Amino acid sequence: MKKGIYVLVLLLFQFLANAQSFIKVENGRLIKDGNPYHYVGTNFWYGMNLAVSDKERLLRELDRLNNLRVKNLRILAGSEGSLETPWSVQPAMQKEPGTYNEELWKGLDFLLAEMKKREMTAVVCLNNFWPWSGGFAQYVSWANKNETIPYPPPAENGDWRTYQQYSARFYSNKTAKKWFENHIEKVINRVNSINKIPYKKDTTIMAWQLANEPEGSNNVEDYRKWIDETAQFIKKLDSNHLVSIGSEGNTPSPANGTNFEMDHQSKYIDYCTFHLWVQNWGWYDPLKAKETYSAALEKAGNYIDEHVKIAQKLNKPIVLEEFGISRDENSYDAGSSVKIRDEYYAFIFDKIYNLSQKVPQVAGVNFWAWGGEGRPKTPMSIWELGDDLIGDPPHEYQGWYSVYDTDRSTQKVIKEFAFQYNSLQ
Repeated sequence: MKKGIYVLVLLLFQFLANAQSFIKVENGRLIKDGNPYHYVGTNFWYGMNLAVSDKERLLRELDRLNNLRVKNLRILAGSEGSLETPWSVQPAMQKEPGTYNEELWKGLDFLLAEMKKREMTAVVCLNNFWPWSGGFAQYVSWANKNETIPYPPPAENGDWRTYQQYSARFYSNKTAKKWFENHIEKVINRVNSINKIPYKKDTTIMAWQLANEPEGSNNVEDYRKWIDETAQFIKKLDSNHLVSIGSEGNTPSPANGTNFEMDHQSKYIDYCTFHLWVQNWGWYDPLKAKETYSAALEKAGNYIDEHVKIAQKLNKPIVLEEFGISRDENSYDAGSSVKIRDEYYAFIFDKIYNLSQKVPQVAGVNFWAWGGEGRPKTPMSIWELGDDLIGDPPHEYQGWYSVYDTDRSTQKVIKEFAFQYNSLQ
């Protein structure tokens, strides 16, 4: 009898502990177990695929990140296309609408189960504005009888603006949106095949994210409507987890069709996200570092301040979930110097830490991206099936922004800041 009561009490304790450990938003702050939640994370979008291609490497990468106190991983839980889809991670989860690769589902299960063992949290990204995982453009193509996608560079004669406008057609295409909703429902309702925990009850998952860097482009009205409707759809399926957009923020190009404040107005969006790319946006030239670096830091600081002020106005937590910079002199060689990268990481981390002490809404930061022990087949190559998966997505030259397991100085900066930042809990 006593043993039976003991078991019941233990089960009740476990239930209550689990119920209290979902990350919530209270008074504009991320809260975990009743305390403000701050974290240092990384982008580890390829974790699901790595769990299929090399489980042992995945375990080593998770251990490395855990040792660095990097406790939040932004991961991908959706990819679309066939083996012939160019510049896209392969294999894809959906080769056509509703036709899934079961091994990748098991890979996602394995990734989440191993993260749980290390008390990590996941931001689960469900789609992508950009073509490196299929994304919006692939859904639009499917909905239009596999019409040709106008891919951006490195495609021959590729044009970014043409691609962006094509991808933004997604928000107005009922068929494409319905197929994506079907995918959302399938992800959220999945039960992990390894630990048997339903995803919607898994405290490892911090948030569902609508997509990677969605933007309105030339379809802004339907874009904002899609944000609100899709976030509401997720909340109806799962009331336990947070929802975020995956927004890049107020990028320097107005033609991108983003407005950080208006995009985050929806009551179904729990916290704000923004990204920072001093090199991609032309603020910093690694071949002219002395001439451009100081000005880039000033612009980066102002950019962060601008977004934090808007989050304060909205009274929603905010996370800088992407930032990165190349190796010195834009080298793609894994053995080259990262002196400026280390300085830049320290600047961004210090900026976020100082803001966190003064502004309750400032919650976390994820660097882009963890490459670990992976290496390009040759520096500056384009990824192909069979190559190592690293932080740089398949459409980008491999080795650009990845942080490797041998980048000891960068890891030291990350670990020191993570220790300092986690102490804010």
